[in-house]
Amino acid sequence: MNQFETEVLIVGAGPAGLAVAACLNKAGIRNLLLEREDCYASLWRRRSYDRLKLHLAKQFCELPHMAYPKGTPTFMPKSDFVRYLERYVSHFGIKPLCERNVESAEFNPRAQRWFVRVMNRASGEHEIYTGRFLVVATGENADGFIPKVDGLDGFKGKCIHSSMYKNGKEFNGENVLVVGVGNSGLEIAYDLSNYGAKTSIVCRGTVHIVNKYIVFLGMMLLSFLPLKMVDTIILWLCNLWFGDTSRYGVPRPTAGPFHLKVTKGRSPTIDVGAMPKIRTGDIKVFPAISSIKGNDVVFTDGRAYRFDALIFATGYRRTFQDWLKGSEYLFPTQFKENGIYFAGFGRNGLFGISKDAVNIANDINLCLN
Repeated sequence: MNQFETEVLIVGAGPAGLAVAACLNKAGIRNLLLEREDCYASLWRRRSYDRLKLHLAKQFCELPHMAYPKGTPTFMPKSDFVRYLERYVSHFGIKPLCERNVESAEFNPRAQRWFVRVMNRASGEHEIYTGRFLVVATGENADGFIPKVDGLDGFKGKCIHSSMYKNGKEFNGENVLVVGVGNSGLEIAYDLSNYGAKTSIVCRGTVHIVNKYIVFLGMMLLSFLPLKMVDTIILWLCNLWFGDTSRYGVPRPTAGPFHLKVTKGRSPTIDVGAMPKIRTGDIKVFPAISSIKGNDVVFTDGRAYRFDALIFATGYRRTFQDWLKGSEYLFPTQFKENGIYFAGFGRNGLFGISKDAVNIANDINLCLN
């Protein structure tokens, strides 16, 4: 069994892992970056829909130590962001080890090192990696999550997670139900409708609907105004722009959007064009699903409709609990004892990832020097 040694082991080569590796390389700290897929940033390259753009302005989405090129759109398409990541990897000399599926990671107190057991999917052999520090950078969006629904196994149509959705071309003329009214769900519903699908969406609870310009203004105002005042301004603008969204089956929470973001990690949903279609009835809104009988979906209000396809935009689950040994690591904070760090778990997007990466690299540098 091959064994490899370094100072810092990083698990996950998405933007968080790349940002940490860049900061460590800049500081001259040896590290190895392990990625289970066959490429870095696989979520952006392989598991995102065609029309995806960054929902926040580019100044809130830069990775450490590299600005976007001049002329980059304020709200970048995913193709531009992937090209940015390619330049980032090249500039900082990042060399991810791909097709390395981590099976276990455990701290050895006697050796004061982390031992990470990996399956090299390319060679079919096991490998052992050791390091003084371990950075978990697998993120919040590791594996797509589809909730348990009574009768889902008997659904005869197409059923996919939103990470498998590319565009609505194949759904033209079909009755499609999108489950979830977050950013992905609302944008996929809009895309489906544009491709001629008979589109419906499930709103299971309360959600703040905003647009990207309102969010941009809110983030700027937070620099010099109290959060409560910013929420008051943002809600006034949302009501002015969208009206009372509860009339269309999309009720707002009682707490403000930025208050929920700070206290609960719940982000508002950024509309890119679906809400006008919801108002006109081109996109229908339903409450939570009660059960599925064949291709008929029964909702909690008693209504039942037949659908040809279901798309679950119901989020993701963390995967590090599957391989990280030690119950004390189940609820990550940024820094932990035994030289373990978590990057990209603060639900603050690319802005939070950048802060995590800089802080982690600085702390490791202090420990080493």
